Amino acid sequence: MPAYDRDAFGRAWDDVEGNGCNQRDDVLLRDAVPGTTVLGRQGACRHDVLAGTWIDPYTGRELVLDDLKDLRRAQAVQIDHVVPLAEAWRSGASQWSSARRRAFANDLDVLLAVDGPPTCRRVTTTCAWRPRQSHQCAYAARWVVVKRDWGLAVDESERRALTEMLSTCRG
Repeated sequence: MPAYDRDAFGRAWDDVEGNGCNQRDDVLLRDAVPGTTVLGRQGACRHDVLAGTWIDPYTGRELVLDDLKDLRRAQAVQIDHVVPLAEAWRSGASQWSSARRRAFANDLDVLLAVDGPPTCRRVTTTCAWRPRQSHQCAYAARWVVVKRDWGLAVDESERRALTEMLSTCRG
């Protein structure tokens, strides 16, 4: 397998839907606490997210940001790939076309707005990192759906970790 290269997934945060907004703004708007966003217009984007409140599903931490145009503040909310790109690469994306990798990297079902610092510490597999207990069911379920929908492999240690997290599901 070729060595993992983030650039193989294309430019970060493209506008793949053609709505004039990049994927970062689409995710920020979708994942914000309803009624908290301040929006602007930037070029063709009618929902350039300038400020808002988010609840990080991984930690439960509330993120209140009043100026996302300030890069230092903007880094406090990251857009996370639920299945990290490096994990996708190892699980089959290394064999994909560049167009398919770009589509994966910008798929809204793969992306989630989260707290910046903990995300930077997150490692690439479900075996070594887990979100807070109350989010493990949703996290594992989303991981499984992403892997299934994109035809990515699941190894045995990953399967065990997912099974443990899915055991936290109620109902």
